[in-house]
Amino acid sequence: MDPYPDERALLAGLRAGDRTAAEALVDRTYRLIFALVFRLSGGDRELAADLTQETYRRAWQGLAGFDGRSQLSTWLYRIATNLFLNHVRRPRLLIPLDERQVEVIPDRARRQDDEVIAAQEQERLRAAVLELRPEQRFPLVAHFWAEVPVREIAVAEGITEVAIRKRLRKAFSSLRRALEE
Repeated sequence: MDPYPDERALLAGLRAGDRTAAEALVDRTYRLIFALVFRLSGGDRELAADLTQETYRRAWQGLAGFDGRSQLSTWLYRIATNLFLNHVRRPRLLIPLDERQVEVIPDRARRQDDEVIAAQEQERLRAAVLELRPEQRFPLVAHFWAEVPVREIAVAEGITEVAIRKRLRKAFSSLRRALEE
């Protein structure tokens, strides 16, 4: 029997420092958080795993600040999205390739044309989403990539469902313009 049948009990267990509650939260949400970050990162499994782990680390650190207005999963989506955006904005270190590293780089020239075109379209969409204003980006990512209901996003953002739907429409309009260019 699950010692945490609802989110309120789970949150109380987390705040009490119960390891079973922490494991229950991870069991319930890991796949969802990983899938969100995996999509945002363009299919980079290693990056998705790292950012998912960092999401939970940040959640444990910030648990005292979680007010419980939204679901824990929505709060985790927000943390994961922000972590990814911070990762994208962080300057990259240039690492020179030596001969051993060159050998392990896969030859992508042999991919079929359709796969290349699909990957390019996915990258264009991902880049366009990342260029959205934050108040449009989070609802779009949460609703369509993480499948969070509009009602839950509205609670997390502290605004009405109508306002979230307007933000989604504006986000679609901005994406349409960006992708037509």
